[in-house]
Amino acid sequence: MDFAGMDEVKSFLSKFEVDEQLYLKVGMELFYAAGPDIIKYMKSLGHDVFLDLKLHDIPNTVKSAMKVIRHLGVDLTNVHAAGGVDMMSEALDGLAGTTKLIAVTQLTSTSEQQMHDFQNIQSSLTDSVIHYAKKTQEAGLAGVVCSAQEVAIIKQATTSEFICLTPGIRPIGAAIGDQKRVMTPSQARAIGSDFIVVGRPITQVIDPALAYKQIKHDWTLSE
Repeated sequence: MDFAGMDEVKSFLSKFEVDEQLYLKVGMELFYAAGPDIIKYMKSLGHDVFLDLKLHDIPNTVKSAMKVIRHLGVDLTNVHAAGGVDMMSEALDGLAGTTKLIAVTQLTSTSEQQMHDFQNIQSSLTDSVIHYAKKTQEAGLAGVVCSAQEVAIIKQATTSEFICLTPGIRPIGAAIGDQKRVMTPSQARAIGSDFIVVGRPITQVIDPALAYKQIKHDWTLSE
């Protein structure tokens, strides 16, 4: 739901059947523009909400932020695993069991060369992701945000119940955009992804309800 405000959200959601339960991701742009009211509106319609703010700060600050988030009633939220085990543990404590919490390993827009050059992490991208996943599990979180290409190795390094939520999902023929590591919905499901994130292939088309249904169909092909 990468929109600029409430009016765009209402216009977009009006294109779906009234009684259809949707799975909506609210990121920084929309939350900073519309605030908690946008979450309350979506929940009032019966939708599931993933609040994607990727918090990363000192442990106490993140814990305090999560205490606020837990009262919004979202179903899922996240932090950056790079914040450390203590920060992730405090975030979990702040939510008090009300919301599933996952962590970002490496952004799907990050290439291995970028990781080496800008983060000065000289291991492989795969090794970095596995390390973050293990630390996320150590902190007690439910899972991670990761590339679909990394799901199998993360499941091997953690447990089969450890959530792997994968952005960078594009149906066949869709533009890749700023993503570096992508898969189709059915490929992601076949490789073990538990949840997928799809944005522009739904939000920036003429018939988003049809695109949503087609992607859900593609996702279920591997069941």
